[in-house]
Order: sequence, then structure tokens, then C-alpha cells
Amino acid sequence: MTTPTQPATDRPTTTDALVAAAILELAAAWDTLYQAQLATIQTLRAHRRLPAIDRTRQIRLTLDDFLQQIAVFDRTARVVVERWSIQDLPLIYRTGAHSALLRAIRAAGIDARAFDWTDRHRGAITTLSAQYYSDLIARIEQTVRRAQAFLRAARAQARTKSGVQRQPLLTAHGLDTVVYRDQTRHPADSWARAALGAQAITTRNTAALSFGRYDLEAEWFQCTDGRDCGFTQHGDIDKAHNTIRSAEDAETYPVAHFGCIRTWTPRPDLNGRTDIEPGAFA
Repeated sequence: MTTPTQPATDRPTTTDALVAAAILELAAAWDTLYQAQLATIQTLRAHRRLPAIDRTRQIRLTLDDFLQQIAVFDRTARVVVERWSIQDLPLIYRTGAHSALLRAIRAAGIDARAFDWTDRHRGAITTLSAQYYSDLIARIEQTVRRAQAFLRAARAQARTKSGVQRQPLLTAHGLDTVVYRDQTRHPADSWARAALGAQAITTRNTAALSFGRYDLEAEWFQCTDGRDCGFTQHGDIDKAHNTIRSAEDAETYPVAHFGCIRTWTPRPDLNGRTDIEPGAFA
């Protein structure tokens, strides 16, 4: 895995900007497909007024056009995901390591040093990027299958006397949502925001912890989090904010939940201390 030493001038460079740009592009790809679905339904409904011979031909052309829109969505969304995995996540990882260093300088008084893509860091970002790429591509493939199912259903309805039924089609096959494992549907933009946000913060915190533990040789980390957030999950009675955690515990719970705002500060100044209890307040 390689990462740019200098970001391209036309690309955002901060974590928040990278996440926001990717969310916007993915949401736009989903919305374009959904608008094509709405236009397809409207056009098919209008075909009912045509003579039978013309109607059959126009139905075929309309559905062929939507098939092309599915292909456009697939290509567009994959480009976003590939760039996110290959370019953006490594930049977020490096930013996470650099931010952890700055926090450690302020908290522990250590000397500044450069971040280097060691084998450990390359391995970490390669593993994360591969997993997150697979997760996002699975969502794209799921949407392509749903779009194809809509196409089949629309074709079947268009051939009946009653014609295309807009609301039943959208209820069964609406492409403005993403279907979760529990079969609940969520707006595509909300899914993109949650998924990419979680990937970004986990990548950032993984970098902070790896850099702190292996480059700065920190045995302890200071956790900063929402005041009500638990350490292992949001409702945990063991609160996370402003506590000291061992490197092992920190790596086990780099975040606690979706939307987590947790950050980690390496504390090599605490190395060798035997009087620290994990979870003690800083």
C-alpha cells in the first residue's frame, strides 16, 4: 500500500473534508439512480396510451435505458470507493498518527518526530482498506441486484392491462435506501454518512494507537470521548472520557460505537508506572 507524500491540489486534505467529499459523491450516485428509477416509472406509465405495437417497443427502450443507468451507477460508485480505499484512507491514517504525535507533545512533552510508513503501518492500513473496500462494494452490489429486481418487476407490470403501479414498485424496490442485515431500510445518504464516518474514525484511531505504541513506545494512552460514553460500548458504566488505558485495552476498543468521537493521546511519560489502574482518571 502506498500513500501520496503530498496530496493532490484539487483534493481535500483534512479527515473531515475527505469524509464529506466521499459521502457527497456516494449519495449523489445513489440519488442519480433513484431519479432514473422515478423517471422510468413515469415513462412506463405514459406508454399505456400508445398503440400495442408502439407500446411494446417503447417499453423495451425505456427498460434498456434504465439498465444503462444501473451500469453508470455501478461504475460511478466503484470509482468513489476505490479512491476512498486507495487514497483517502491512507491519508486519514497518516493524519491520525500525526495528530496523536501533536497531542503527545503537548501532554507528555516528547520531542517531535516524522511519521514513516513502516511495515507495521503499511500492514495496518492495507488490512483496514481491504476490509472497508469489501464492505462498501458489497453495498453497491446489493443495490445493483435491487435495481435489477425492480427492472424485472417493472417489465412484468408494464405488460399487464393495469400497467405499472408506482407505489407498490417503490415500496418493494425503492432505490433511495440501503437494506441492512436486519432488513430495515435506511436512506442512502444516512448510510454513507454512518459507514464512511465509522471507517474514518477507526482508521484514525488505529493509526494513533499503532504510532503511539510502536513508534513512541507508549504503554499507556489517555482517552478523550463524549462525557456519557462508556468504554466498551456507549451504555457501559465504565466511562471512557479523560481516563488512562493500557495500550492493549486501547487497541481492543479504538472506538465504542457508530458515531463515536473518541480520540487517543499516547502517554509515554507514564511508562513504568506501577501505580496506575486502567480506567483511572487522567
